[in-house]
Amino acid sequence: MSIPQSGGGPIERHEQMVEYLASGCKPKSDWRIGTEHEKFGYCKDTLTPLPYSGRRSILAVLEGLRDRFGWTGIEENGNLIGLEKDGANVSLEPGGQLELSGATLSNIHETCDEVNAHLKEVKSIADELNVGFIGLGAAPTWSHSDMPMMPKGRYKLMTDYMDRVGTMGKYMMYRTSCVQVNLDFSSETDMVQKLRVALALQPVAVALFANSPFFDGEVNRHKSWRSRVWRDLDADRTGMLPFVFEDGFGFEAWVDYALDVPMYFVYRNGNYIDALGMSFRDFLKGELPALPGETPTLSDWADHLTTIFPEARIKKFIEMRGADGGPWRRLCALPAFWTGICYDQSALDSAWDLAKNWDTETREAWRIAASVDGFDAVVNDQKMFDLAKELVSISEFGLKQRAIAGAQGMIPDETHFLDALKDSIETGKTPADEMLDLYYGPWDQDPNHVFKDFSY
Repeated sequence: MSIPQSGGGPIERHEQMVEYLASGCKPKSDWRIGTEHEKFGYCKDTLTPLPYSGRRSILAVLEGLRDRFGWTGIEENGNLIGLEKDGANVSLEPGGQLELSGATLSNIHETCDEVNAHLKEVKSIADELNVGFIGLGAAPTWSHSDMPMMPKGRYKLMTDYMDRVGTMGKYMMYRTSCVQVNLDFSSETDMVQKLRVALALQPVAVALFANSPFFDGEVNRHKSWRSRVWRDLDADRTGMLPFVFEDGFGFEAWVDYALDVPMYFVYRNGNYIDALGMSFRDFLKGELPALPGETPTLSDWADHLTTIFPEARIKKFIEMRGADGGPWRRLCALPAFWTGICYDQSALDSAWDLAKNWDTETREAWRIAASVDGFDAVVNDQKMFDLAKELVSISEFGLKQRAIAGAQGMIPDETHFLDALKDSIETGKTPADEMLDLYYGPWDQDPNHVFKDFSY
């Protein structure tokens, strides 16, 4: 989850909110890549989730990273809840999932170096504490009552609200993990095309990265349970956003949509003020019940944009949000996949050609089918496996066109970061399929084996 904003000045004109989004437009030469990934921590001897505090805890991991590797601590009400260094952040999800929000970097070589360095740092601390970390889309064996709550005011508010607006909000908060990539756009037109591609083809990413076949210690009959959870969370702020595909969509339309998304909070003086279900439009008029007579700042607007959770979203960049947390190799594959598609115009056009004739019902059908069946999904006689194969090929083409070398010129481009996905295409199996093969084979239907076989 995002760290709250501050400053930004008052919002005095409606246009400022549009301008805020438009200020993200950058020339291609300035485009960057930001990767975010979450992982579950657990005690190796008991296979139980890490509490916030104690000898073996999330706090101990954060303190170890701070003291040994030069991270600067971020506190909320005296509690260490995050770290920052060199444009990157380490933060906590509600159930203790440890998240790296990486710096904005020029290429996938740098992104993967960052991921590798972070995981090595975490492992060095974790090994000393006899704790482990694992990348999965959903906690495989833990119940809701097993999960700790991190000491962040935002999460307390969200937890109380989730049962009012859906059935699976707390599942998402406490027992799912994802990996996402943030990419830039050059203009409003470029943003529109990229966002449409990201939303329409997000189910393909769900299938390629499907990695959550277990929940509550059982097979859940979905390849991506994380994706299933998002379908019954809060209809006001999730989904495939049909309006994005309508003629005339742009920054203004996103602002109108965001203004109608009910608020969560207002951040003031280090505290989260309860604004659950209230209207940002009322806030603009000085009529917010939580802060009567007060009007918002641009930082309030920035915070509000972080409380919108569709399959892809825009802020000053585009976030592709629809992939399960996963093993080490796939943390580099996800940004490579979307960078190849979005940062070469020919690749982007080819990707859009795959989805441009889909209607709202088709896009939603893919969303559902991908979470349930992964590669085996079929919609309107079209097979997900064929779609995934084609899209990986398009991404590979885009990365070849970028031709950004790594390892001091020894690696000609970024295409090898797709190898994990190409392996899945070759075998016809998603990560979830591979785990299920183990579950019904050597694991003897014991999902606890996942911790030993798939931890970092």
